[in-house]
Amino acid sequence: MPQLLFRGVPADKLKTICLALAEDLANVCECATDNFTMESLHTTAIFGGLTEGESYPFVEVGWFERGQAVRDRFAEAVTARLAQVGIDEVEVAFRTYREDSYYINGKPCG
Repeated sequence: MPQLLFRGVPADKLKTICLALAEDLANVCECATDNFTMESLHTTAIFGGLTEGESYPFVEVGWFERGQAVRDRFAEAVTARLAQVGIDEVEVAFRTYREDSYYINGKPCG
């Protein structure tokens, strides 16, 4: 935790930045790099039900809330690393979990 789901970001590009990104995010969140999971999801965009294309770069972050300042720095770090691999436009959205509603091995975190 946090978990990052990348849509519209090819796995081969994500692989080249994932270690550096984990280090950046660990500094932002003040935790270890092994707290982060990153997944590149295969998606196909459908336009008007007729044509297919690549999905727009979108990163969904599932995490426990850490405040606006951390959220801003986190999104900036993700955006900067993706720009390094030629992805110049990206949207980042945060999905916040409540600790009392998040379970690990059947036990609540909160």
